Amino acid sequence: MKATIAIILATLMWAGNYIVGGLAVQTLSPVELTWLRWLLACVPLLILAQVVEKPDWRRAVHHWPRLLLLAALGVGGYNMLLYTALQYTTPQSASLINAANPAVMVVLAAVLLRERISWRGIAGLVLGLVGVVLIITNGALASAFTQSINTGDLLMVGAIVVWSLYTIVGRGLAVPPITATAVQGTVVAVCLAPFALASGVTWPADPAIGSAVIFIAIFPSIGSYVLWNWALKRIPAGRAGLFLNLITVFTVIIAVVLGAQLTTPQLVGGVVVFAGVALSTRRPTRPAGQPVLPDQARVR
Repeated sequence: MKATIAIILATLMWAGNYIVGGLAVQTLSPVELTWLRWLLACVPLLILAQVVEKPDWRRAVHHWPRLLLLAALGVGGYNMLLYTALQYTTPQSASLINAANPAVMVVLAAVLLRERISWRGIAGLVLGLVGVVLIITNGALASAFTQSINTGDLLMVGAIVVWSLYTIVGRGLAVPPITATAVQGTVVAVCLAPFALASGVTWPADPAIGSAVIFIAIFPSIGSYVLWNWALKRIPAGRAGLFLNLITVFTVIIAVVLGAQLTTPQLVGGVVVFAGVALSTRRPTRPAGQPVLPDQARVR
């Protein structure tokens, strides 16, 4: 029961990244927000890694090429694409598109790793694609070929592809999960520093934006990750993966409570995306849900 509560809280915090991130990018650029997020989070994560996992840091450093690639993809690339997308689209639309991520992972694994993809996977991919197109065209499917599509929604499609690549590259990484996240966050903070400083980044003068940055650094970057990995020690990863779609559910609920409008095409498209994910990730040997992913690939 405690593990289930921990996972629900983790997904709620990750949902907050969409809502609060959408507020923060009104003032900060995606590079500035990503840099401030990991600048604030990397030191606490390094301390937590040392206390909780007591890693062999020398051994972890030996994996630096892979950790560097993972930092560029998941911690830097995904977040900058997400925050850029939130400059052009709504948090609820972005989170609905993000729900297609598991189906994209299945397809990329089949293409890059030669993993077998079943008819369920193919059918689920088609359903998920239809759902995403419904969302980004607001129900006007024909406009996908005749009219321009929201830039933010397209960027969000790119974000889930990058996240899927991050997950595939991270499979089997012989570095403890919190340690891997701490190292990746530190790499991103160091590498983005010249760009953020060159842009003249300063701490936001608006208290609301400053609070948003602190929230993102503490809850989605640290709190969610610690709770998630604590729970994974107590319940199977496959079962835990079923809870990840709560990120979309919580994001939509929070956005609507705050006054956002959820259109009928978005609602229908979200349902179709979920149906596609359920179908594409279903395997006869275990309950339907997301593919089992490496613990370290849970950074959001």
